[in-house]
Amino acid sequence: MYALIIAGGEGERLRPLTSDRPKAMITVAGRPIIEHQLEWLHAGGVTDAVLLCGYRADVLKEYVDDGRRFGVNVQYTVEEEPLGRGGAMRQGYGLVPPGERQVVACNGDILTNQPLAEIIRYHERKQAAATVMLAPLRSPFGIVDVGRDGRINEFREKPELPYWVNAGIYVLSPEFFERLPEKGDHETTTFPELAAEGKLFGFKSHAYWRPVDSIKDLAEAERELQQMAKARA
Repeated sequence: MYALIIAGGEGERLRPLTSDRPKAMITVAGRPIIEHQLEWLHAGGVTDAVLLCGYRADVLKEYVDDGRRFGVNVQYTVEEEPLGRGGAMRQGYGLVPPGERQVVACNGDILTNQPLAEIIRYHERKQAAATVMLAPLRSPFGIVDVGRDGRINEFREKPELPYWVNAGIYVLSPEFFERLPEKGDHETTTFPELAAEGKLFGFKSHAYWRPVDSIKDLAEAERELQQMAKARA
């Protein structure tokens, strides 16, 4: 099974850490994000990955090499000009052999322990063109429950809200790639088309999920991974 990893981001909100490396090479709990991702993909049955590179592709190539030490065969595509995430996936799909029933794709700044097999089974059961992993929207603030009389009943620290967000992890069928633009973002082109036709599905996950998009995200990811490591020990 193949995976595409969108790993060309500059990570401007993570500077100066990304001054000399792409976002996927930021270290979390002693290892670059890309290493965490390849380990997760390997555990989920992925044998081959294509890294969709742009900014400082040389750093990724030097570290990951052919991917064998992570249990995954790795190839690379490099954008000569900005293609957008949809265009990058279209380019990367050119390295996927014909006949693959589905391809996993993910943003290069995601940490998760969601079992990949569960999303794949859901995708196959729904006969979807594309399945998006969804994560609960968590409030960035503490919530105050207050009664009609103004009396405060309780405080809840950053609770989950009754909404879902795109977690940046996908299982995709060949039809999805046929609809991708040569340049542009799949979220504003291909996804709306598939949704209108009833071919886009969402897999609701309550597993651990953390995008690393800022210095604050990085600090929280460090803390969370350390807590999970202690719990396993």
